[in-house]
Amino acid sequence: MPSPSFHSKMSSVDFDEPMDPEMELLDDEDMERDAEDFKEQGNAFYIKKDYSEAFNYYTKAIDMCPKTASYYGNRAATLMMLSRYREALEDSQMAVRLDDAFVKGHVREGKCHLSLGNAMAASRCFQRVLELEPDNVSAQQEIKNAESILEYERMAEIGFDKRDFRMVLYCMDRALESAPACHRFKVLKAECLAMLGRYPEAQSVASDILRMDSTNGDALYVRGLCLYYEDCIDKAVQFFIQALRMAPDHEKARLACRNAKALKAKKEEGNKAFKEGSYAEAFDLYSEALTIDPNNIKTNAKLYCNRATVGSKLSKLEQAIEDCTKAIKLDESYIKAYLRRAQCYMDSELYEEAVRDYEKVYQTEKTKDHKHLLKNAQLELKKSKRKDYYKVLGVDKNATEDEIKKAYRKRALMHHPDRHSSASAEVQKEEEKKFKEVGEAFTVLSDPKKKSRYDSGHDLEDDGGMGDVDANNIFKAFFGGPGGFSFEASGPGNFFFQFG
Repeated sequence: MPSPSFHSKMSSVDFDEPMDPEMELLDDEDMERDAEDFKEQGNAFYIKKDYSEAFNYYTKAIDMCPKTASYYGNRAATLMMLSRYREALEDSQMAVRLDDAFVKGHVREGKCHLSLGNAMAASRCFQRVLELEPDNVSAQQEIKNAESILEYERMAEIGFDKRDFRMVLYCMDRALESAPACHRFKVLKAECLAMLGRYPEAQSVASDILRMDSTNGDALYVRGLCLYYEDCIDKAVQFFIQALRMAPDHEKARLACRNAKALKAKKEEGNKAFKEGSYAEAFDLYSEALTIDPNNIKTNAKLYCNRATVGSKLSKLEQAIEDCTKAIKLDESYIKAYLRRAQCYMDSELYEEAVRDYEKVYQTEKTKDHKHLLKNAQLELKKSKRKDYYKVLGVDKNATEDEIKKAYRKRALMHHPDRHSSASAEVQKEEEKKFKEVGEAFTVLSDPKKKSRYDSGHDLEDDGGMGDVDANNIFKAFFGGPGGFSFEASGPGNFFFQFG
């Protein structure tokens, strides 16, 4: 015979009596009462600005009575305060589906659309509000806000096509005042910041989006774009590839990825040719690389500087200076370009320009090396403002003693006043001046001590050592002979030197 426990189980499980209809009604009333209690508690937390707790109690109310529009409306309001606009939009849409005459539901749906940047959808919601309440001031104002967003979008599109990125940035900042959760506007803002070279700001905006949506292909593209423009090409390619995984049709990411790979490859080819001493080839490769992407400012600045280095090796100093100037125009903080241009100026004997560049470098980076380069340029500038005795004699700065003597002999005979006695007074005066300079040059460069002081930048005229130079005495001493000397004609335009 079965035990009592078995029978009790059978009666409770298999033989439940039908529920009394009045009891079921009472349960519904209890649930509605409990739901209202949860709603009131949610309202209390909402007033205290404890939105997380308010959300929890409104959710409990919805669980008890899932077909009450106001509960969804309240939870939508709470989610909006928590900046969870997409979830708030779902709740407000549910609220108006349950009750199409629920004005607050339509208002909240419109505000969610507006915050997310869906201006046209927002306008439709606020138009519905005005159908229900024609004098609703809030809805009237929100329609104006939606129209403003649409106008800013239109202006931004025109600005982007014209590459007026500052205009686009202005439009997006204004639009985001009414649409703070619009990822589309934020991405466009970040892209324009990147195009304007404001990479940290662009990275920050893109990173904020990715924290909320790690799969956002546009934000991944902007992160890659910033790295690409900062010449971190390998990392940039990784982000472009990731963006294409999330959005396979992302044309901007595909183009940027292709450009990044091509730019890296061409630059490396140029570097390889340079290291191998194939300067002409390197020059051509760097030139090709510069055509790949005109928007990549930092990489192109480096390419111009690299090409300038090659140009200086090929003795194309003017071209090298021009390339350095282009690099500096792209990146005003590019110290290497200033140094390269300064050296080219030195090699071209443009010392004032070299001093200016070295001063800029030293102001930026006060190192011993930069100080030495500046001082050397300043010395060469000072020397360039004196008479260049090497040029007067027509010899190199490393000329030997014999070369200096031979040069003096040639120049002294060429400019001796007696040789030009039949010339005009103006010519005689000019030749006499040159004859004196030749004598000065020989006096300095033939004396080891004077030559040393001259080469080190000392102004010998300031020392009082050049004021009493007599070119004729130097001439006599050099050529020797007990008597006088004269130039006599040996034919038309020809003269020979004769001692008396």
